Amino acid sequence: MSLSAKIAWDDTVLPFQLDASDIRGRVARLDGVLEQVLSQHDYPPMIEGMVAEMALLTAMIGQSMKTRWKLSLQVRGDGPVRLIATDYYSPSEDGAPASVRAYASYDKENIDLNADAFSQIGKGYFAILIDQGQDMTPYQGVTPIAGASLSACAETYFAQSEQLPTRFSLTFGQSQIPGEGTHWRAGGVMLQHMPKASPFAKGEGGSGEDGLLEATDILNEDETENWTRANALLDTVEEIELIGPSVTPTDLLLRLFHEEQPRVFDAQPVQFGCTCSDDRVRQSLSIYSAKDIGTMTTEEGTVTADCQFCGAHYVFDPATLGFEAKDDGA
Repeated sequence: MSLSAKIAWDDTVLPFQLDASDIRGRVARLDGVLEQVLSQHDYPPMIEGMVAEMALLTAMIGQSMKTRWKLSLQVRGDGPVRLIATDYYSPSEDGAPASVRAYASYDKENIDLNADAFSQIGKGYFAILIDQGQDMTPYQGVTPIAGASLSACAETYFAQSEQLPTRFSLTFGQSQIPGEGTHWRAGGVMLQHMPKASPFAKGEGGSGEDGLLEATDILNEDETENWTRANALLDTVEEIELIGPSVTPTDLLLRLFHEEQPRVFDAQPVQFGCTCSDDRVRQSLSIYSAKDIGTMTTEEGTVTADCQFCGAHYVFDPATLGFEAKDDGA
């Protein structure tokens, strides 16, 4: 396989379906997207790894939900890692790339960089927010942080909030192609049972952590057999196959699931993208009075704002901000 063929799968999400198992899924590879996301910040490796995992989850979940505008993932905790936030913007037209952005907020003084990364989140919640655009009511689903990874949190979310058995097998880290420098890569497979009109749930509560639902609580006997078999096949995947680029996603699916009759659909390209702008910042400040704007004004007589996703720096004349602005700043 040529290098160009390998690279062609970078920064893509490939949807597929296992016709013999009533299971759908996604294979994702992120390369340049992660480099751009992480280059906006000076995170320690522990934080970079969690942001990489969250960005990969966001690309896979965003494509599977086919939102018309934006899907956001958030993890908030009471530990040193306070927040990991990501956004997925759906493509503007068929064939166009989707956009992903991500950032993390953490306590530099109290974080233990030698501890397990996930343990630094503490107790909190995992949330998915869907914004379908103007005049549409946003959706928000929230579940407690559970398991031992961000992907485990996402699995719990889908079982508990959507009653959709879901499995992620992900890998991410610094990679190097001969003759090139090291850079971040991530890859993974997402499996999800096809939605049912009436999910099957056994009794009250679930068999998971703190009574949360798990896949076997939702599926009937035949479905559980199919789900267990597909997961056992996914368990045989190797990290190098997930992260690429030597094995294409189509070859990976055939190796893992050839007996499950895999069927692939059009791949979705993904890019780094931020929607911040001068106008958006002005709009966010339009709810404040002139007195409020005064408290935000620096000694230099300006109001400044920084985008936490892309690092863009904005400087404004305070007289042009808020609902009492003298003009629109144009």
